[in-house]
Amino acid sequence: MKAARTKTPRRPAPKKPSNPVPKDPVGVYCRVRPLSRPDQERCIEVISETTVQIHPPDRYRTARNGEYREMQYSFKEVFGTLVVQKELFDVVAKPLVEDLIHGKNGLLFTYGVTGSGKTHTMTGSPGDGGLLPRCLDMIFNSIGPFQAKRFVFKLDDKNGVDVQCEVDALLERQKRDAMPVVKTPSGTQIDPEFADMINVQEHCKAEEVDEDNVYAVFVSYIEIYNNYIYDLLEEAPFDPIKPKWNNCNTPVRNGDFIPPQSKILREDQNHNMYVAGCTEVEVKSTEEAFEVFWRGQKKRRIANTQLNRESSRSHGVFIIKLAQAPLDADGDNVLQEKEQITLSQLSLVDLAGSERTSRTKAEGSRLREAGNINQSLMTLRTCIEVLRENQMYGINKMVPYRDSKLTHLFKNYFDGEGKVRMIVCVNPKAEDYEESLQVMRFAEMTQEVEVARPVDRPLCGLTPGRRFRNQAFREELSRKLEMRGGPINAEREEQSLSEMFLQNFPPLPLCELLDVNDEEALPKLIEVLEKRHKARQMLSQEVAKTALALKTALQEFDSSVMSKENYMQEKLSEKEKMLAGQKMELERREKKIKTLEYKIEILEKTATIYEEDKRNLQQELESQSQKLQRQASDKRRLEARLQGMVAETTMKWEKECERRVAAKQLEMQNKLWVKDEKLKQLKAIVTEPKNEKPERPARERDREKPIQRSVSPPPVPNAPPVRLRHRRSRSAGERWVDHKPPSNLPTETVMQPHVPHAITVAAASEKALAKCDKYMLTHQELASDGEIETKLIKGDVFKTRGGGQAVQFTEIETLKQESPTGRKRRSSPSNPDPPGDAADSEWTDVETRCSVAVEMRAGSALGPGYQHHAQPKRRKP
Repeated sequence: MKAARTKTPRRPAPKKPSNPVPKDPVGVYCRVRPLSRPDQERCIEVISETTVQIHPPDRYRTARNGEYREMQYSFKEVFGTLVVQKELFDVVAKPLVEDLIHGKNGLLFTYGVTGSGKTHTMTGSPGDGGLLPRCLDMIFNSIGPFQAKRFVFKLDDKNGVDVQCEVDALLERQKRDAMPVVKTPSGTQIDPEFADMINVQEHCKAEEVDEDNVYAVFVSYIEIYNNYIYDLLEEAPFDPIKPKWNNCNTPVRNGDFIPPQSKILREDQNHNMYVAGCTEVEVKSTEEAFEVFWRGQKKRRIANTQLNRESSRSHGVFIIKLAQAPLDADGDNVLQEKEQITLSQLSLVDLAGSERTSRTKAEGSRLREAGNINQSLMTLRTCIEVLRENQMYGINKMVPYRDSKLTHLFKNYFDGEGKVRMIVCVNPKAEDYEESLQVMRFAEMTQEVEVARPVDRPLCGLTPGRRFRNQAFREELSRKLEMRGGPINAEREEQSLSEMFLQNFPPLPLCELLDVNDEEALPKLIEVLEKRHKARQMLSQEVAKTALALKTALQEFDSSVMSKENYMQEKLSEKEKMLAGQKMELERREKKIKTLEYKIEILEKTATIYEEDKRNLQQELESQSQKLQRQASDKRRLEARLQGMVAETTMKWEKECERRVAAKQLEMQNKLWVKDEKLKQLKAIVTEPKNEKPERPARERDREKPIQRSVSPPPVPNAPPVRLRHRRSRSAGERWVDHKPPSNLPTETVMQPHVPHAITVAAASEKALAKCDKYMLTHQELASDGEIETKLIKGDVFKTRGGGQAVQFTEIETLKQESPTGRKRRSSPSNPDPPGDAADSEWTDVETRCSVAVEMRAGSALGPGYQHHAQPKRRKP
């Protein structure tokens, strides 16, 4: 099956503002390591100068039934397996070194899986130096003749640099030379262990180096191990009590590394991050700088894993600081102004490898190291993702730099303090497919991040080319003096004056006596010596005259000086008197000032006390006024509430009164109507013939024929008793306690209620209440009209918290019986019944016609209801 070649989609770039800050994208380069064995399976192919293609190995194709996708990733430039270190340096690191010499910062780090060639790319191998030694060689080739003497530049502890004068620098150098152990190498002898790595023959130089500046290079080397920062150049004092050191210069105790004291990160006045207390060594040559690096490299943590025999277990950061300051106007000395000093920095970072712990088979401390490495790299990836989102979508999401020491140290570079370059090292073997895929995705995302372009350093206002003009002037001056025969130093001048003085004397003849009989040599010598003696006497006289004249001039000068001194003494005494007077006046005024200051202090204290009292009184007044306002508002609110309550209560009672009056009127009307009905029924019963059943007069007919009220008819003598029967209470549907006190007299009529399945008791007991959920008390008494009235007082039974039983009454059911014989006779009706009805008024079946009872509905607020039962039937229980 043909593999589909696709590229990862990219989101469209957002619209940029009209005047954006100039930014440069992060330069991401890819370097592919050659395979260790020619027959090894590959998963990465270089298809162009800027693109690589990654495809899954055969085992992934088998798992996916032969279906797979080939991904292509683009970089700024891709370096294949045959690339040399010089070509990589010229493309990636050389622009950063030029920016460093021009006063700009730079960051270069290598990223990739363990065993992908990161350390080889950064450090190199014997005979083929990496990026780091080539950067050092280019720096010293460019600034070699313009370097300042040692200790002219001095770094402080706050990530800054100062300039010392020549005297202080000389004292520092003498102190350093007096030390028994020189911490920096002399540079004459190179360690053969790394001699081949720094033997670079290209002699690369930077263009446009400012020749009117002096330069100094400082290097430091740190490592980030388990999210702690350690100084690899720190000289640990020897202690025989502490454990020995292994071949990596790390102490060993029970098989575990004991790290030295960790360093902390701080922020300087320019908001740049730096490692506080880190050792920074001033170096003057490539050999000296690389020897310092190699001394720290031996202390770096490495371990043997399943993926690499010497795997870096920490992130190594080699920092190169370049301090430069202009010469003065004469071109002789360094300008002693701190504002003119420029400090630039180049950080070369060798990241630890990211891999899965399942492949390294790590355990114990190795597992913890791998976890911290992966965590710091994940934090770096998160920061890159947040930066990319902020730039693409115009948001201001916080970048989590502080989650890792690695990202926290280099946050300034991503915020616009210098260029950022990344070299992605990949191993094309099939076993690293998944890790390489993650590395490619991270690299592609990183190159979408843009970093603000650093600004150029300000130019010095002095005349350019002053160093060489001063040097040419000195050479020309010495040449002219040599042409005239005169030396240029003071000793040779003194010597020439003495020679010129001796030339005025006659020359001495030859003093050699070749013959014993020679009588001419001595007389000639005596004559020359006499002439010299006379010349000397003449010169002595001239000197004496000159000395006398000089003495006279000095005496005159002394006299004039004495007169001037006397004059000055007089003036001085006058001035002293004036000063004494002024001093006394000053003392008097000072005393007065002290007195006034004391008074002012007292007044200030008094004013402070009064102000405090005023403030307290104002606070108290405000609190009281607020309290009064609250009380007034509460009062108004209470008044409004009371008025509302009064109005509501008044309206409520008015409605209640109206309702009660209407209910009372309706009740009275019902009672009158019931009495009228009963009277009509009794009249119909009495007047009916015996062989016919009594008819119930219709309610409408009775309404059409109103009957005048009269005295109730006399009771019927010897009325037969009502047929014995029971009634069932309307609420008898649940489990009841039927409480019938001994005073209750059963009437054996409908006034005696019947509750089925009830527990009948004469006195309420807890045992009976525990078995039921309803309670009913039967109470009988004589009503005001002499009839029997039965009241059923009902309630609910519930359990109390103490374990007992309690009854809550809910309603009262009233049963009342009215006998026609107990009523008073009415007066004769105004409209007597027609005579035809008189025959029907005879009593035929009194027992049947008198079985009439009236049941009053319980709980009715509008008065009793009514039900007529000519022949009532018993309800089924």
